[in-house]
Amino acid sequence: MTDRSLHIRPTWMLGAVLCAATLAIPGCSTRSAESAQDADDAPAVAVADTSLPASGDSAMARLEASPRHGEWVMVPAGNGDSVRSWVVYPERKDKAPVVVVIHEIFGLSPWIRAVADQFAAEGFIAIAPDLLTEENIPGAPENPDPDAARAAIRNLQRDDVNRWIDAAAHYAMQLPAARQSYGVVGFCWGGSTSFAYSTHAAQLGAAVVYYGTPPDSAQMANIHAPVLGFYGERDARVSSTVPHTDSLMHALGKPYQYSIFPGAGHGFLRAQSGQEGANAAATRAAWPRTVSFFQQHLANQ
Repeated sequence: MTDRSLHIRPTWMLGAVLCAATLAIPGCSTRSAESAQDADDAPAVAVADTSLPASGDSAMARLEASPRHGEWVMVPAGNGDSVRSWVVYPERKDKAPVVVVIHEIFGLSPWIRAVADQFAAEGFIAIAPDLLTEENIPGAPENPDPDAARAAIRNLQRDDVNRWIDAAAHYAMQLPAARQSYGVVGFCWGGSTSFAYSTHAAQLGAAVVYYGTPPDSAQMANIHAPVLGFYGERDARVSSTVPHTDSLMHALGKPYQYSIFPGAGHGFLRAQSGQEGANAAATRAAWPRTVSFFQQHLANQ
């Protein structure tokens, strides 16, 4: 969506600042603001709609019912450590691009694994690194304790996180069924991390940010890939950062598209039943665009 005439810059979203994330990223080249009308036009999403990711409360059931092959791997990450990762393979006859799925502040939960499975359903090799591998979170890897994960994640260093994401991406791209192209997507803390990672990885093909804050302005000139962001109108802590991000990305010549969905809250892709249908509408609008964005930017690399 590069024709600016199709993108209405929202003027109604000014509010309090900053997302629950410790890492952020700089971005890409054309600027475009998605019209909020898209969410109004999207049909309501049903929890059982298997063309969309599972909601948080249905993630485990969707994983158990998935026909796709998923497996745990330990990926050497240099510096004497490894990153545990969940890998899911698509059912296709040719090689697939890779999508790295970055978890929320709650760690590599069953919901994140279900999102990875949904990317595999769309034809990507999906790998979700457990960025808390070294923290020995109770319940990990199958169902990490969210409170322990939240406490431990604040201790992570950006350089280590980038190194672990690098390792997961490179592992996946070396698989016999993979192409040499990858993108990253993250949610909340992971959304900010996805944005921040784009300032680091020169080989990155695309980054998708779900309700995450941007990197420090001084770093945004280093963004290496186009960035697509999705935000909830009722999440002013994060969405209020978007106008400045859009202006700066445009000034830097970095491609950045975004949508702020009316009535949707923070974490709408996981909490699909929330906000009186607005989270479901946001999910229905955002997910197909996420898939198309990755197909566009990863397919020909």
